[in-house]
This record gives sequence, structure tokens and C-alpha cells, in this order.
Amino acid sequence: MKVADYIINFLGKKGVKHAFVVTGAADANLIDAFSREKEIKHIAVFHEQAGGFAAEGYAKISGNLGFAIATSGPGGQNLVTPIANCYYDSIPSLFLTGQVNSQFVRPDSSMRQLGFQETPISEIVRPITKYSAMVSNPKDIKYELEKATHVAQSDRPGPVLLDLPMDVQRADINLESLVGFDSSLSNSVNYDLIDRKIESFLRDIKNSKRPAILVGSGVRLAKAIPELLEVAEKLKIPCFPTWNALDIVTSDLQIYGGRVGTYGGPGRNFGIQNSDLLLLVGSRLSGRITGGNVSSFARAAKKYYVDIDPILVQKKYQQVQFEESILSDAKTFLGRLSDAIRTEKICHNNYLIPDFSGWLKRNQDWRDRYDPVKPEHFNSEKINPYAFMRILSDEMKNNDILVGDCGGNIVLASHAFKTKHGQRFITSNGNSPMGFSFAGAMGAYMASEKSGNTVCIIGDGGFNMNIQELQTIKNYDMNFKTFILNNSCYGIIRAYQRTNLESRFLASGPEGYIPPDFMRICEAYGIRTSAIKKTSEIKGKIREVLDSKEAVVCNVNIEGFDNYEPRVSGWRTPIEDMEPHLPREEFLKQMIIPPLEGWETAGY
Repeated sequence: MKVADYIINFLGKKGVKHAFVVTGAADANLIDAFSREKEIKHIAVFHEQAGGFAAEGYAKISGNLGFAIATSGPGGQNLVTPIANCYYDSIPSLFLTGQVNSQFVRPDSSMRQLGFQETPISEIVRPITKYSAMVSNPKDIKYELEKATHVAQSDRPGPVLLDLPMDVQRADINLESLVGFDSSLSNSVNYDLIDRKIESFLRDIKNSKRPAILVGSGVRLAKAIPELLEVAEKLKIPCFPTWNALDIVTSDLQIYGGRVGTYGGPGRNFGIQNSDLLLLVGSRLSGRITGGNVSSFARAAKKYYVDIDPILVQKKYQQVQFEESILSDAKTFLGRLSDAIRTEKICHNNYLIPDFSGWLKRNQDWRDRYDPVKPEHFNSEKINPYAFMRILSDEMKNNDILVGDCGGNIVLASHAFKTKHGQRFITSNGNSPMGFSFAGAMGAYMASEKSGNTVCIIGDGGFNMNIQELQTIKNYDMNFKTFILNNSCYGIIRAYQRTNLESRFLASGPEGYIPPDFMRICEAYGIRTSAIKKTSEIKGKIREVLDSKEAVVCNVNIEGFDNYEPRVSGWRTPIEDMEPHLPREEFLKQMIIPPLEGWETAGY
């Protein structure tokens, strides 16, 4: 069997059903192998970056490996951004690159280049992969494939890359002589330590009045959503999802407390900031959550941190210091915590759990009172994108998928889109490249196996980045729906320029940036188009697009909009102190803990 056939057969047996590829001389043998494999199909995209984004979207929806293939040199280089996406969002994915024949691989790193389109891609991506290697010996293919796929899917998941010279791909191998990778040699879990930390947490719960749980996407990666919901619902503790977890703690759950961070959304961060006990599970604590004034984040709370990444639980690397850091996957910790809560000893004897229903109700009040979507957003025929996004969330169903891009449109969605239990809401938050969602939606659509609607939201800036994939969705009859939130500018950048650069809108539109007529471009590709030009059209046009039996690109005219609120203004401001500012009396009523010293000068 050829090495190339072995690879594609191996991945087909692992349940990977689609690979996203761009062909070239250096990966032609890999792609040719699909002609002899029934379990896995290749999708030929028009740009390697789009193929990598599609693999990411596929992995996020399927829970299996994302898989993309590119040729040597610039082909592999175009995968760098999607590899970084998968690294920062912890997405299990395998990237294969073709390489020049072994005899033309540079023999020494001091040599700049020997072969045509030779690039040391495995070295280039090493800082943004969990494992990266060139397979120089055909006999190593079983070991390298088993190692790479194990590493990608174990502990904190992430991307891996294997670089395959052309002569290695076409080499014949004897399957019986191949040696595999021993995946049993892994780190053991310290259950005793985890249980001691759980006992400590339950003692603190007994003395708490305002506990909260901050939930990251690691909960989904660990398949721990049932355990999380059982813990939160049994204790009646409000839960706050990060933007990567909006489809874990959905808006229709009683325990949903609102959204957090520098663009805080429903609740304006009052719940998290007033808490006295905080459990963070499965997320790093980024500046987009804490704001720049990290010492002000949940400052009255004792903090517990649960994560699978050993470096993240080291106090040395925590900008916000956690009193208790627990190295564990979310499923192990939450499962054992759930078991402990169920036991009679803990619930009814030593650690009687207080009634937090009043605290939960207060969070629900904050969440509903401080909704970024206002009645006045619906009162004008000029479309307010907050109104559009809320209506879109009303019209989408429980088995639908929303794929968001970066920039202003993802702020709008994260503020205004109400998720339903069973829905998926994915984006690429850690690296956050423009153009992800249109290509990512291709992978999400293929992974969904055409169950429910897959909906892409994207800005005009992002749509330009992978517009060539209109032909891919035409070629493969991908029936997903795209809404371009078209403000004819880089809205989130204009907001930054207004705050920090005295409203000098260089290169963000209209100076330096004018988008094309997307509808004419889509029509040239043979893609059905639609347009929403006024508020009264929103519901009907959305329904028409969602009910279509073919792919549709819909242009939503929000020209000139660049006002994303509520938001924290400046990096010295605590995250409960958001624009637009509340009246002083109202702000003080919401602060159970004292406001941060100096808050009076923040614009009230």
C-alpha cells in the first residue's frame, strides 16, 4: 500500500468524513488517494486559508478531527492562520502538507532553500501546533499518524501538522512491519487532590451568598455539558458563558446570568462583578473578559479555576490570581462535584447548601433589565443591526447553527443573539480573523449532515476575505445562508479610532475602504441573492432566506453603523462601569459591593 493511501484510509476509519483540499504537485498523491477510499470525501476549495477555516468549522460542529491538505511552499503557508485559529481555540485538527522530494529538502537550516517551493512548514508552525513534524521515512507513517491524531485530541486539544515529501507519499509500505504509537503513556489524574478541592469549594459554597460560574468552551470539548447543567441547576447558581460558550449556557436556561467582558451584553457584568465566590471552568481569563484593570475583576470573590492546561493553573501566569487552581478536565471535575452534591452527607449534613434562588433571580433581573436590544431599535425604518440580530435569533430553530465572523458583527451577535438549547453558535474568538465565518460555515454545513439551517453572519470587510469560495458552495451545492451586515466600513476599528485616535478614520472607510457591490458578484457566481433595506422587511426576508432550498447571500444594509454598546471605554475601567453610563443612583443600586475607588470620574 502507498503511504498516501494508508493516510487517507486511516482517517476514514477514524470517522473523519470530509477533507478540505487545494491540489498541487507536492500533495497530488495524497489527493489521488481519495479515489480509492469510500469513507472520506475531499472538498476542493479555492484557497488554502478557506480550506483550513472549513476544517476548523467542521471540527467544532462534528467533535471529530478537522482535516485539511495543502501543497508545499505558499500552499502550506496559507494554512498558518487557520492553524493558529485551532491552536488558540483548542480545536483538534490535522493539517497535511506536501513537501518537495527528499533529495531537494535543504540539508542544513543555514541554507535558505534548495527545492522549488520548498518551505520548512513544520518549523514555521511549531509555536502554534501541539505537534509538528516532517515524515522523512515511509516506515514511520503509522507512528507519526497515531501520535499526531492522539496529541490533537488528548488533554487540551489543538492542531497538529505532518509534512510529507512527495517520494514519501508515493512510497510502498508493508503494513505488518509498521510500528505504532503507544498512547497509554499519558499523565495520570490526581483524583484525591481534585476531591479535596471539591470539599473546599463546597465549604465555601456553604458560606457564600453570591456564587457564580464562568463557563468556557473547554466544557464542550470535555463533553461535560450535562454535568455542568446539573451542578448549576441543583445549586441554583447563575452561569455566565464566555463568547466561545454561548451555545453551552444558552439564553433560554434559568441559570443563564448574562454575558461578560469588555462588551458585556445582557446584565452589564453586574452579576460577575458582585459575586463573592467564582468558579471558572474550561477557559483562559483573557483581557476581553477582565478588561485592562485586571485587579478589579470579580474583586470581592474567592476564585476557583479548573483547567486541563498545566501552564494556565500556575499562579505565576495568572493575571487575575485564583486562590484555588485545579488541574483537571471539565468532565472529571464537574462529574465528581455533581456526585458530591448528590450525596446525602454533603447536601444535608456537613455542607448544607444555602438557597441561592434569590441571588439567581437578581441575576435574571439584571440580565433582562440591561438588554442591549432596546425597543427604540425597532422604531425606525433604518435598520439597527441589534434589531436585526434579535429577530434572526427569534427565527432560527433549536437545531440550527450560527457561524460568526470577527469584528463588529460578532459583537452584535454576542450582544443580541439569544441562543436556544440545542443550537450551535461558533466563531473563531482566540485568533479572530476576518473571513473565517464564510469558509467556516462550509465545514459546519458538511459536519451538520444537512440537519437544520447553517447560517453565516459576516461583515462586508470579512466577506471580501474569502469571497472566492462562492464557487465552492456552488460546486458542492452547499445550502447554507449568509447574511452580510454591510455598514460599508470597518466598524469596530472606527469605534476604536473614535475613542483613541480623535476620530481619524484612516483606512477604515470611507477613506481607504469602499466595498464592492456584493450582490452583483454573487450573481456572477450563480448564487441566489436577497437584500434587506428597512426594518419592516427584516422578519419576512429572514424567513424567506432560511426557508430557501438553495444557498442565499443576503445583504443587510446597516450603512455607517459603528456604535457597539454597552462597552468598557478604556483599559483602566472596571467592567461593570460601561458606556452608555447609567445614572449615578441606578449604578449605586446595582453595586452590592462598593464601587471601585474613583468610579465617580468615569463619566457619570
